[in-house]
Amino acid sequence: LSPWLTCLCSPFAEKTGKVLGEFCRCYKEQYGVALFNSVRYEIEGNGGPQAQLLHRKVPLEDHVIYSGNIFQYIEDNKKWRNRFCVVPHNYGLVLYENKLAYERELPPRVLVNSAGYKVLTSVDQYLELVNNSLPGVTPKSGHSPILKCPTDFPLILWHPYARHYYFCVMTGKEQDKWRAVFQDCVRHCNNGISEDSKVEAPAFTDAVRMYRQSKEQYGTWDMLCGNETQVLSNLVMEELLPELRSTIGPRLKGKAPERQRTWIQISDAVYRMVYEQTHAQYDAAMARCEQERPQLESTIRTDMDQIITSKEHLASKIRAFVLPKAEVCVRNHVQPYISSILEALMTPTSQGFAEVREVFFKEVTDMNMNVVNEGGLEKLVEYMEKLSHLAFHPVKMQSCYEKMDQLKLEGLQQRFDVSSTSVFKQRAQIHMRQQMDDAVHTFETLLHQELGKLQGKDDLCKSIQRILERVLKKFDYDSSTVRKKFFREALLQITIPFLLKKLAPTCKGELAKFQELIFEDFASFILVENTYEEVVLQSVMKDIMQAVKEAAVQRKHNLYRDSMVMHNSDPNLHLLGEGIPIDWGEEYPGQPEPEPAGQGERRRRAKQVVSVIQDDEGALPYEVGTEALPQPGSPEPREPQDPGVPPGSPDGVKEIREALAQESATPRSSVPASPGVSVPSEPSLLHAAPASPKARADVPAEVPHVTPASSPAPGAESAGTACHQPSDQETGEDVTPPAPPQPTGTTESGEGVQTEF
Repeated sequence: LSPWLTCLCSPFAEKTGKVLGEFCRCYKEQYGVALFNSVRYEIEGNGGPQAQLLHRKVPLEDHVIYSGNIFQYIEDNKKWRNRFCVVPHNYGLVLYENKLAYERELPPRVLVNSAGYKVLTSVDQYLELVNNSLPGVTPKSGHSPILKCPTDFPLILWHPYARHYYFCVMTGKEQDKWRAVFQDCVRHCNNGISEDSKVEAPAFTDAVRMYRQSKEQYGTWDMLCGNETQVLSNLVMEELLPELRSTIGPRLKGKAPERQRTWIQISDAVYRMVYEQTHAQYDAAMARCEQERPQLESTIRTDMDQIITSKEHLASKIRAFVLPKAEVCVRNHVQPYISSILEALMTPTSQGFAEVREVFFKEVTDMNMNVVNEGGLEKLVEYMEKLSHLAFHPVKMQSCYEKMDQLKLEGLQQRFDVSSTSVFKQRAQIHMRQQMDDAVHTFETLLHQELGKLQGKDDLCKSIQRILERVLKKFDYDSSTVRKKFFREALLQITIPFLLKKLAPTCKGELAKFQELIFEDFASFILVENTYEEVVLQSVMKDIMQAVKEAAVQRKHNLYRDSMVMHNSDPNLHLLGEGIPIDWGEEYPGQPEPEPAGQGERRRRAKQVVSVIQDDEGALPYEVGTEALPQPGSPEPREPQDPGVPPGSPDGVKEIREALAQESATPRSSVPASPGVSVPSEPSLLHAAPASPKARADVPAEVPHVTPASSPAPGAESAGTACHQPSDQETGEDVTPPAPPQPTGTTESGEGVQTEF
């Protein structure tokens, strides 16, 4: 790729710098406004309803989400290789040569931050996206496609700009589990902008929106994914891509699959260049704003009343000019469709929250029955360790997340310029996971408080049932509050860009004349464009609030009325939630265990939310007749081969068994250049699962549950549409270029997993 990158480097770096310069100016303007809003909010306080459930601060500390073997396609040599994949608590994908390499803390082969990726389970679906990415380059019938999968169960991570990752497994059950895990990683990494930041995050998202609107791009944006640098890189690539296609496309040589492969590599290389430049310029802009922050904050606190008065005066003038036009536009183009949009949002969202409630109820009830049947406190501890991370179990939560797949805005998407519903789906799914974790954390906190007072199994059983009912009531109230807020925000996200686009021809050009109404001393905190958008928002907000209120009054999907306030029956509960996190294994150990000898031993004994590997890697569940992968014991070349060489053909599972037997019979002190590879076993649960070096104890084996009849929520409707009555996320992973990994390093630091670039 060197000749291509040499000719692209200078012109694209110049254009990238220009785009970033414009964005940084937007960011500086929005930073002052966000700082003012933050200080004002701090002074005036929040009058919203108080959450009844407790919120866990660090839910996944020292845990691994998932680990197991999976086959990966190596593009350098066109071979499929067995890899040991670990998903640590920060949701990065970390691929090792094999399990032994992970336990010995050898450097991983690949580290993937999955923000912006799509998880595909069909090669045909992938080929369609690849064909669309470079128009005019489509393989002719009979020619080899860009990718061939040796099994019927592929898993492909596709990105519009970055490199793609190809995996496959041997069974449909494995594919479903890995798909759930990959989607959880994508969902988490996409929500990479910290909501704990009350200034930087709003300033950044508003700057992105203002910049795109200045380019006549309204509506939702699918690539608002990842942390700030990733989002900004996507913003730059969105502008560079048309020019990149026109520059590179005609000059690509070879057959269609080869041109597509070269195009993906060039796009990835340009994306890395953009990322590096973006990271440097954005950090510099952030540093300048932080340097000015003390002076700006001092001015805000000193002149708060004058700034508010000046802003209200400006808003009244803009309102007199804009509001009549905005109200006509709302009445004719928005108001008739609000109820349809709301209904389309409410049905799948409420079904998803109803499923969260049902899964939580079932897991606690199963635990209660099994504790009674199998024996007291020791079994309770075993089950509570698993229950405490139910919200982060990708497979058990999948039934909740899948409800949002029903979300359709047919006919409305084109009218309101909604490019995709994925933004709303992922947001609702994040709320579901947060509500589940809040319910679980509240339950375990109340149960932990009660344990000292209990005598015998009967008391324990009754106490668990009583606490479950209390938590479900709190869940129903918080669920209603969260969903109503989600519906209002989604309606605004859909309608406001549409209104701004409709009003732009008659209003936007006249806004400059209002600039003179702002005092120069307050120009950093009051912007005409922001005030104009607030006026437009006010024109439609009344209708949106009324629509959501009517849905609650009609008891649609078990939303509580706004007038219903749930008084906290546990006044000391939030004080309990601020205490030291509960560690069931340490507080109630079944049998004392010796301290692990070293870091590798701690990895083998670490806690894990889900596991798909067996302790005995030599046990292969696959039949000899199953379609197999290429023999993984063959050497893996370090140098890229000729791009036209097709993927190697599979040699069968028998050879894999033999290679594995030879490997396991030969002790090794380190992983060689041509390592033996273990084949992924059938998913199973284990006592000692690999995890991060900081993890502390075993995960007990799964115990079969007895499925009880579910408890219907008060006022529940039909199962197809009703919710059984009745949160935002962690920061994204850093994707800066990693330093060369050291043998003693860990991939699960507090700073997050870093990608290859």
